[in-house]
Amino acid sequence: MTPAEAEQVLAECRRKIDALDRQLRDLLNQRTQIVEDVLRMKDVLKMPVHEPNREDHVIRNVTDGNPGPLPSDSMRRMFECLMREMREFQNQRRAR
Repeated sequence: MTPAEAEQVLAECRRKIDALDRQLRDLLNQRTQIVEDVLRMKDVLKMPVHEPNREDHVIRNVTDGNPGPLPSDSMRRMFECLMREMREFQNQRRAR
């Protein structure tokens, strides 16, 4: 492969990643809209924002049967970060 061909492949890979990143952004915003509904129900039910058992379920849901190539441990860390952000979002909404 020539350097010029490698540059073309690299550019195409980056275009694909950019498109996937926009899809991920949209999915995260959809998830956040559902989290708003969850928070409203938690308020009615007088439930805390942080539910460790539910978070454990979420982690198992995304790591069990993970086909890779991203290792399940990496997936777990990403979802832990996502859930931390969702907890913060809920706490900010509740503080209004």
